Formats: sequence, C-alpha cells, structure tokens
Amino acid sequence: MKRIYDHLYDEIHSYVDRDPAVRSLWEVFFTYPGFHAVLWHQLAHWLHGHRLYFIARVISALGRWLTGIDIHPGAQIGRRLFIDHGTGVVIGETTIIGDDVTLYQGVTLGGTTLEKGKRHPTLEDGVIIGSGAQVLGPFTVGANARIGANSVVLKEVPPCATVIGIPGRVVRTGKLRDGKCFDAYGTPVKDFDDATAALDTELKRDFEILKGQIAELEARIEKLSRTREDEDA
Repeated sequence: MKRIYDHLYDEIHSYVDRDPAVRSLWEVFFTYPGFHAVLWHQLAHWLHGHRLYFIARVISALGRWLTGIDIHPGAQIGRRLFIDHGTGVVIGETTIIGDDVTLYQGVTLGGTTLEKGKRHPTLEDGVIIGSGAQVLGPFTVGANARIGANSVVLKEVPPCATVIGIPGRVVRTGKLRDGKCFDAYGTPVKDFDDATAALDTELKRDFEILKGQIAELEARIEKLSRTREDEDA
C-alpha cells in the first residue's frame, strides 16, 4: 500500500513542479485529466500485459472518453509523465516514453506504416513536446530534447536538441542552456528567436539574388529589343 501511495505522490508532484497554476495536491488528484489518463493507462497496460486485450481496450476507451487523451494499452510509459491540458493527445501502441517527459495538448506520437512491429517513437528521459506537434515513426527522440509547438518530426532527434518547423529541423544542439531542464511548450524563446533571425537572413540573401537575376534579365531583354530595332531600321 505504501508503494502505491509513494507512486501516486511522485506522479502528482510532477504536476506541481511543472505547472505554476497548481494550488494543491488535491487539485491535481481530482481535476487534472493528464494525471487521470495515466492512471487509466496503468490499469489498461497491466491487462494488456496479461493478454486481456479486449478488456484493456475497453478500459483505454473509457479513459479516453473521460479525459480526451487517447493512450493505447500497449504503450510503455515511464515515471512522472506530465500531460498538460491534454485534450487531443494520442499515444500509439508501440510508443516508449521515459521518465519526466512532458506532452502538451494536441500531441500525436504516431506511426507511418501499417506493418506490424515497432512503428511509433521512443522518447527518452526529460523530453518536452509542444502543443500540436506530430512525432511520427519508429525513431528515438534523445534525452532532454525539445520539440516546438506544431512541428512535424519524421526522423531521429539528438539528445538536448531543439526542433521546430514542418518538417522539423534542429535549431540547437548541445548541453541545456544555463542548466535549465524545462522550457514551456518545448520552445525556448532564445532558440526560436535565433532560428527566426537565421531564416530572415536567408530570405534577404535569396531576395538579393533574385533582384540581381531580374536586373540581368531586364538588361538582356532591353539589349534584344535594341538589336531588333536596329535590324528593322
């Protein structure tokens, strides 16, 4: 009994540590759908592990109806998973999630094939995935990586990397900045600003190249026009 209590206390405290809106442990216990979804999944996963597949899917469906979070009973979830807000989160059958992972609303951990076997992503410890992001395929997202809101990630992500965009691209790698282990919605503001500045520089360079090509084309047209006028004369 003490082990169950310690486990629940640990899970609830993960919400207290990562959500400044929490006012008490009881608030998490009674009102947070992400916490409820994990509890429903633990029961469904136990049944799934004992080959009671139909009952496991029934329990999973009940949890989805009550929380708006769809977790397949076969998914493997570590300790202290924090699902913030939660509505629209989908976690596929062969997903593997490590400890201290954070998912925001609308996240999909999905597959890109109809083949049997591993087809969903593996998230290592400390990963943060922003709202609306789609992580699709049987690859690994490295420990402490951040995936920005609405990104579409289709390939492996290195540890401690920040990924944004469609398709997702790495905009930062290396050690966590200032030793921080959490960035809300998976998008550190500085990294996002740096990526935006780099894109702006690239667009300006392309614009200057395009201007030069247009000027060269206009000069050729004018030269051709003069040649024809001279021939007509």
